[in-house]
Amino acid sequence: METNYQLVHQLFDFIECSPTSSHTTQAACALLGQAGFTQLSETEDWGALTPGGKYYVTRSMSSVIAFKAPKADFHGFSIVAPHGDSPCFQVKGNPEMKADGHYTKLNTEIYGGTDPRLWLDRPLSVAGRVILRTEEGVKTCLVDLKQDLMLIPSLAPHMGGGARQEGRMDPQRETLPLLGKQESDLLEMVAKAVGAQKEDILSWDLYLYNRARGVVFGADREFLAAPKLDDLECAFAAIRAFIDSDNAENCTVCAVFDNEETGSSTRQGANSTFLSDVLTRICRGYGHPESYAATAIQRGFLLSADNAHAAHPNYPEKTDPTSRCYLNGGPVIKFGAGYATDGITAGVFKHICQKAGVPVQVYYNHSNIRGGGTLGKISGSHVSIPTVDIGVAQLAMHSPFETGGAADVEHMVNAMSAFYQAQIVWKSNGECVVR
Repeated sequence: METNYQLVHQLFDFIECSPTSSHTTQAACALLGQAGFTQLSETEDWGALTPGGKYYVTRSMSSVIAFKAPKADFHGFSIVAPHGDSPCFQVKGNPEMKADGHYTKLNTEIYGGTDPRLWLDRPLSVAGRVILRTEEGVKTCLVDLKQDLMLIPSLAPHMGGGARQEGRMDPQRETLPLLGKQESDLLEMVAKAVGAQKEDILSWDLYLYNRARGVVFGADREFLAAPKLDDLECAFAAIRAFIDSDNAENCTVCAVFDNEETGSSTRQGANSTFLSDVLTRICRGYGHPESYAATAIQRGFLLSADNAHAAHPNYPEKTDPTSRCYLNGGPVIKFGAGYATDGITAGVFKHICQKAGVPVQVYYNHSNIRGGGTLGKISGSHVSIPTVDIGVAQLAMHSPFETGGAADVEHMVNAMSAFYQAQIVWKSNGECVVR
């Protein structure tokens, strides 16, 4: 199969529109709106939902759940759940710090599990949301300064910088970005960008992000590199597959959560009631009692979609000796203590991929290395649905510029499309029929 470079560049466009989780939600909602989805609100009664209707709802402007049911008596839920946040730096309160009477640097803290050394000497910008005072109360505005605004300058090796970069950096001293001269004022710039006065800014959720656009590289253009592949690659694939796929029996759901990189324990994270609330309200909207949700959940299936580690060409010893995943090898099924996958759910997903002609890989952690986790098990504590953890194989995870396989974008879209179209029927004897 030839690589679909058009799809790759659509991914790059999506990433460029999504410097923060709030912008990811905005980009997702724009795609859903273009596809004819109707927005609902959690603060209002949804009333009767229309069979065949298409809907979405957001929480805290940084998570979104979309759904469509072919009929009122749908069989179960087919859900794909990626996340929209990525490791970065978050801007603190009173952010400007004057230095030596000549410079202004920015007071920040690390968000998520990134290596701060990888952020040195890169052009960075600021995006997020600001909360403004109004005559009636407050309002929220998204902001993206969209310019090469700052960088975190490294220390020269002959001044001791090399030794520092080999060890742990002090995030309160060594990772603060250079904003400008003594008079530089970030909040003044943010206020101007949203058409407000600085004194009207009450609070903010602002983050640094890498300005670089994604690139395709390799001897045969077989690789790609971009910011935030973890997890915007899965988010893009899920939204694309969800919009373009239909299921004759199941209610299909796409849930893009915030705050996975910091534990998911927010009201808009996978450890909240957001998904269970929406599933219950869907059942009610189609005329069913709340108990119907429990039945539809157990008839359903969830793909917890978060990128996976590929075998590293320079560090092969870091990878399990028999379960090794590679770029362009297709979706990865993840096993381990941090994942919700079991033999049955892995088998179902493998079967779906094989029927669709999509290559699939299996990942286990090296036994001497503590692996990560993702939102599958966290979400499962609220919605106990059969779940498999999957992802796209990549290198340099949690770097501000990550590496993946160019063909894997289409592999994941095709796998998720096949999943959304599949009819999965669980039987009491442990068998599962996949049509």
